[in-house]
Amino acid sequence: MKASEKHQNRFRRHKRIKAKLRGTSDRPRLCVFRSAKHIYAQLIDDEKGKTVAAASDAELKLKGKKEKESAAVKNEKSEPKKMARKALLAYNVGKLIAQKAQEKKIEKIVFDRGGYKYHGRVRALADGARDGGLKF
Repeated sequence: MKASEKHQNRFRRHKRIKAKLRGTSDRPRLCVFRSAKHIYAQLIDDEKGKTVAAASDAELKLKGKKEKESAAVKNEKSEPKKMARKALLAYNVGKLIAQKAQEKKIEKIVFDRGGYKYHGRVRALADGARDGGLKF
């Protein structure tokens, strides 16, 4: 399968998911985008068409936050170090988006995995958001 086909398939899945999920001002949609190097999260109010808050691992690196050991990476010996580091960054992005949401007095969200499998970095981001205080 070519990369362009994978992208088109993910886009179709995301379109189907987005048709069922709607974010409101009380309960915005947490949308995840995962690239090869980075992971991004946005809280979106679909009624107004506005992004309420956004976070990314690039933002974490710019702030110079220290990476902490977390429950997201339980079995570090069996995973390659690069994958463990990416999962840990995704977990911290989840905590950061939860912190930004709580600053805006948002506690409940709708999770939009963006057409990706709920596995790996996407799951780590969701776990970080849950540990940060957001309710799905």
